[in-house]
Amino acid sequence: MIDHGMGNSTVILTRCSDYSRPGIAEAMERQFELLGGLRRFVKAGDRVLLKPNFIAPRSRWHATQTDPAVIIEAARLLKDFGAKPFVADSPAWSNVFACVKALKLEEPLRKMSVPVKQLDKPKNCEIGAKNTSVGISSVALDADVIINLPKFKSHQQLGATFAVKNMFGCVTGKRKALWHFAKGRNSDDFCELLIDIYGFMNPALTIIDAVTAMDGPGPINGRPRPLGWLIGGIDPIACEIICARLIGIEPERLPIIKTAKQIAFGCSDPAKIEIAGDDFVQNVYPDFQLPKLIPIRFSLPHVGKSICKQMLLLAKAGVKKLRTQAQTGSEKAG
Repeated sequence: MIDHGMGNSTVILTRCSDYSRPGIAEAMERQFELLGGLRRFVKAGDRVLLKPNFIAPRSRWHATQTDPAVIIEAARLLKDFGAKPFVADSPAWSNVFACVKALKLEEPLRKMSVPVKQLDKPKNCEIGAKNTSVGISSVALDADVIINLPKFKSHQQLGATFAVKNMFGCVTGKRKALWHFAKGRNSDDFCELLIDIYGFMNPALTIIDAVTAMDGPGPINGRPRPLGWLIGGIDPIACEIICARLIGIEPERLPIIKTAKQIAFGCSDPAKIEIAGDDFVQNVYPDFQLPKLIPIRFSLPHVGKSICKQMLLLAKAGVKKLRTQAQTGSEKAG
């Protein structure tokens, strides 16, 4: 349960210098151990949505998406516990299957019998204090538990994103672009929407992939930066604040943290955030480059063009899938 502005919040920092399986496994296990154990969040048999940041089909070397090693290890821990994890997202560009393919995740997940799903089939949900009607994927809504696995990245519209914005991926397809238009006139309105979506989806916890982060013109075209951390917690705002401090940024410079404080969501008081795991004081990265900001609001022509392009990509993916199924059926018949 997210603490809405009261009490202390704990953020877990675990050092992890690379994406080798032993290192990621140890760091991930320590995350859950220091947060009270996996059983605090999940029961055997639970359908657990692992929600990575799949934004565009880029390889792991671009640091655009949550690294496959983080996703695989989270899925492995859940499978060993007796839960039923699945990996799903609604990328801004292309689809979840293309993103998984770019990360070479298909085979590892298949071997573990972990399904990959597109976050589609929207259901209108009333969220936040203003009861805003948002089309949320019913695939995400049907999960028993959500574990948020975002990427530590710079962002040209919001400065940097760490925990909260990743749940915007539960809004299906190009509806996200429409919300950029509808709420993007100022950062407060847009960030309140992001926070409302996070609160409505209520992930059990967040574990941020900052082993290799991205700075510069993110969230797609930035520069990979080795930071060497997994950062986790139940309260996403506490996580956001610690992430900001890791790269030497005053937290309230970032719109999501600023808005969260205004609407009393999460723990926005650094004095009330406790750090467990590895100490980061001597490992601040003051040369992390934030991007030059561009408007949050997309123009109507931009939205229309984006929707048409996405529809074309999804149609091509559907045709390819049908051809593959037909070929497989023909081979079986032969």
